[in-house]
Amino acid sequence: MVCKINPSNPPILCQFATRKPSYRIRTVAFASYNPDQQDQSSSTITTTQSRQSKADVYTANFKSLRACKLGIAKYPDFEYNAEGGKGNGTGATKITDGEFNEEISVSFDLKTLYIPPLTSATTKFLGLPLPPFLKIDVVPELFQGSINRESGQIDLEFVAKFWFSVGSIYKAPPLLVRTVLTSEESKGEMRSGRGERLDKEGNCRLVGVATVDPIDDVFMNTFLGLPTECLANLNAVISLS
Repeated sequence: MVCKINPSNPPILCQFATRKPSYRIRTVAFASYNPDQQDQSSSTITTTQSRQSKADVYTANFKSLRACKLGIAKYPDFEYNAEGGKGNGTGATKITDGEFNEEISVSFDLKTLYIPPLTSATTKFLGLPLPPFLKIDVVPELFQGSINRESGQIDLEFVAKFWFSVGSIYKAPPLLVRTVLTSEESKGEMRSGRGERLDKEGNCRLVGVATVDPIDDVFMNTFLGLPTECLANLNAVISLS
């Protein structure tokens, strides 16, 4: 459509669209900005993540002490001074639904794990030291399990080889011992013991009953009456950091 508005003035041509334009409506939300609040929120998130990462991983230290016992078959227990035993490991706990689980999975490094041998200097039988040339070396092959920091309960799977020798004259094949060293009760058919849970200072007593199978040595099989049971009663300190 074309029209003239005023003939006395220069003509102005105008054209009107006969079709209505379509409009797109956008909604804009406004929020107040507080830089202090944002910094505080970022700091809180960073701190929380840092705390979670630090609390999720632990360093575990193990030390064996005096007043330990070892028993096998129906023989009286050996009085064993395991002072000087040590080992380092790592522990980890899971975070479930934002909450920390107090049960920590621990694994000790075999390269750092040392258990003192049973000798005349460390062990007594019926109140008397072992014969001078008799020696029993303990070679760990596995030491791992769980520690509950809240209850103090400990359950550690322990696998080791015990090597009997008399100087350079005699050396028997190793006895394989596999047990769970626990702060609770360990009970077999012949042997039993009860441990003590981890206290605030890291002190604990771990016990474990194991079945010892026969080996390829007639003398040891006969002397110990293999297969039979053995009992480990270990006084120790375990720290987690």
